[in-house]
Amino acid sequence: MSKASAPRSPRAAIVGVAESDLGYTPNKTVLQLQAQAARSALEEAGLSFDEVDALFCAGNWSWSPTLTLAEYLGLRPRYSDSTNIGGSSFEAHIEHAVAAIEAGLIEVALIVYGSTQRSDRSRGRISPAYRLTEQFEGPFGLPTPVGAYALAAMRHMHQFGTTSEQLAEVAVATRKWAMLNEKAMMRDPITIEDVLASRWIAEPLHLLDCCLVTDGGGAVVLTSAERARQTRKPPVWVLGHGEAHTHATIANMPDLAVHQAAIASGQTAFGMAGLRPEEIDVVEIYDSFTITVIMTLEALGFCPLGEGGAFVSGQRTAPGGPFPMNTNGGGLSYCHPGMYGIFLLIEATRQLRGECGPRQVPGARLALAHGTGGVLSSAATVLLGKD
Repeated sequence: MSKASAPRSPRAAIVGVAESDLGYTPNKTVLQLQAQAARSALEEAGLSFDEVDALFCAGNWSWSPTLTLAEYLGLRPRYSDSTNIGGSSFEAHIEHAVAAIEAGLIEVALIVYGSTQRSDRSRGRISPAYRLTEQFEGPFGLPTPVGAYALAAMRHMHQFGTTSEQLAEVAVATRKWAMLNEKAMMRDPITIEDVLASRWIAEPLHLLDCCLVTDGGGAVVLTSAERARQTRKPPVWVLGHGEAHTHATIANMPDLAVHQAAIASGQTAFGMAGLRPEEIDVVEIYDSFTITVIMTLEALGFCPLGEGGAFVSGQRTAPGGPFPMNTNGGGLSYCHPGMYGIFLLIEATRQLRGECGPRQVPGARLALAHGTGGVLSSAATVLLGKD
């Protein structure tokens, strides 16, 4: 990857990031996990809860996550946003927060997420009732979301010749990054043969093609460019952002082999930042499943359509490879508490600050964080840079 020099017209910056306890946390509630992450992120920035005037939150654990969380944290925000477009919600929150800062509505935004899905054993629980358009898929045996992603993977294989071995390349490279991250849940080495030998979850996706199911929380603090220069940590500038969604149910995806929402969000973000894909130094892409990564790389323009499998082959995305990607170990090996997008922002920020120890990408100045939500339904792209 080539190196670009300076960020473009920064209007807001990330000044604090943090995770909560991760993995299996049966002794903490979803509110406690989010409070833990929020407190740490604010402390990192040198800010207090009293200085937060905007709260962004998403999740299915409350009828109104922002109201419930604000009450728990003792906040009285004058701006709130509970946009929920699945795992890409937090990249979308960045976009919304930047817009609110530009409009002069807010100065310090706190973006928070938490989940106890592993402790609650709630993942994959069969719904007692299918609502609205869900009635056309769930009752007919489609496991959600993995079945939907399996349909996309099968179509991608049929149309472009993508192979199971190429999908496995993503899982193996991501595990190599996780081996360098002491917070990662899964750190034992795996091979392509291990991935192919793991049991089917929904053909053509094996167990090791699928993300983890964990507890955990994360928080991001965003503020104005002026305020960012006064905080404790060096600012990580928001250079560009974009979001889009195309469908809710997999039967209504415009093209099973093309992540069209990511095409739209990526083009908007790159256009705003004035950057090209080849200028990005480190890439954090939502890896709910290995096929998600391959389709997203194509959609964002890192490789031509249909060539994502070849692009990741030969461990090009592993440590030491020419395309550093998912450097914390990703949702496949680090953690995945349901809506993983906030952790992409956390890792991208730390990489640009040079804080990642053995997994640090040398000289990283520009980073991309891209979330995907639903069943390849939504996408949000954020481009970040440092001084």
